[in-house]
Amino acid sequence: MSEASVAAEASAPFYLAVDAMGGDNAPEVVLAGLELAADRHPEAHYLLFGDEAVLRSLISRYPKIERICSIRHAPTAISMEMKPTAALRLRDSSLRMAIDAVASGEAGGVVSAGNSGALLALAKIVIKTLPGVSRPALTAVNPSARGDVVMLDLGANISCDSRNLVEFAVMGEAFAQAVLGLPAPTIGLLNVGVEEQKGDDRLRVAAEMLRESPLAGQFHGFVEGHDITAGTTDVVVTDGFTGNVALKTGEGALKLASFLLRRVFQTNVLTRLAYLLVRPGLERMREWIDPRRYNGAVLVGLNGIVVKSHGGADAEGFAAAIDVAMDAVSHGINEKIRVRLKQIASLTPAVEEEEKVALGAA
Repeated sequence: MSEASVAAEASAPFYLAVDAMGGDNAPEVVLAGLELAADRHPEAHYLLFGDEAVLRSLISRYPKIERICSIRHAPTAISMEMKPTAALRLRDSSLRMAIDAVASGEAGGVVSAGNSGALLALAKIVIKTLPGVSRPALTAVNPSARGDVVMLDLGANISCDSRNLVEFAVMGEAFAQAVLGLPAPTIGLLNVGVEEQKGDDRLRVAAEMLRESPLAGQFHGFVEGHDITAGTTDVVVTDGFTGNVALKTGEGALKLASFLLRRVFQTNVLTRLAYLLVRPGLERMREWIDPRRYNGAVLVGLNGIVVKSHGGADAEGFAAAIDVAMDAVSHGINEKIRVRLKQIASLTPAVEEEEKVALGAA
C-alpha cells in the first residue's frame, strides 16, 4: 500500500455497526453510550440499525452523535429469549443487518447488547472465522491485583481440544496487545495445578505446543484459579465451560465482598464513623472493580470485530464496549492473529499426532 493510500485510509471515517435495539434498555442506553464514547473516538462514525422512527425521535437528544450516525431501518428486533435457530431466520433484524454490514466490509466491527446466543450464531455463520482458526473464542478483560487480565474462552466453546487452546493463546496475545497495550503479554493455561503432570492430556499437549512455538518466551505454563485475580499472567487460556464458571464465580465474589462490607459498616455508630474515614479509599476501590469498566467481550477469531455488551449495561457500560471495539479494530487485532497462526501452523500436525498417542494410551 502506498503512503498516499495509507494517509487516505487514516483520514477516512471509520464505521462501526451498532445494534440499536439490542439490550434490556435499548435504544436509549445505546444512544447515551455512544454519546459518552464520541469524545474518545472522534474518528468514528456509526451505522445504527433499528426502528428508524424510534431512533430519529430520540437521536436529537444526543447532539454529539447526531451528525456522525447513519440510521438504517431494521423492521424487527431479536428478543433476549429468542432461540438462535429462530434468530438465524430473521434477515431483517437489527442484529442481523448490523452483522451483515461487517461481513460486507461496510463496517469494521459490530457492537450489540442483545441476545448472546443469537449474536454468537450469526457472527460465526455470517462473518465466518479467520483462516487457520477452528473456533472463535469469547474474550474479555478482568481486574487483578497487578492490573487487567485477558481471559478466554468465556463460554463460546464448552469443550476444546489442544489445538483450540493454542489458537486461544494466539488470539489472547493479540487481544492483550490491542486492548491493554502490552507488547509481549505473558500467557497461562488454566489448570488444577501448576505442576507439569497436572491436568488432562489436552492441556499437557497444548502446553508442549506452546513451549515449542514462537510464544515460548511469553508462555508462563499452568496457572490456577487464584492466579486470575493475582495477575500472575496477562492472558489466561481455558475452555468455555471452565472460563464461564470462573467468570461468574468472580462476579459473585465481588458482589459478596461488597455486601459484606456494607454489613460491617452498618453494624453500629462506631463502624458508621469508620466508614466516613475510609470512604475515599472505598470509592477508589469501587472504581477499580466497577463492572461497567470491564464491559465488552470480543468474539475473537472472526473476519471482523464482534463485541458483546452486557444486556443490562448502562450508558457507561455500553461506552466501554465501544472502547473495546475501537481498540480491537484500530490496533489491527485480526492481522496480528493471522501472522501468529502462520508462525505456528507447522506445529499443528505434530501436536495432533501427539494428542492421538496420548489419548490412545489413556
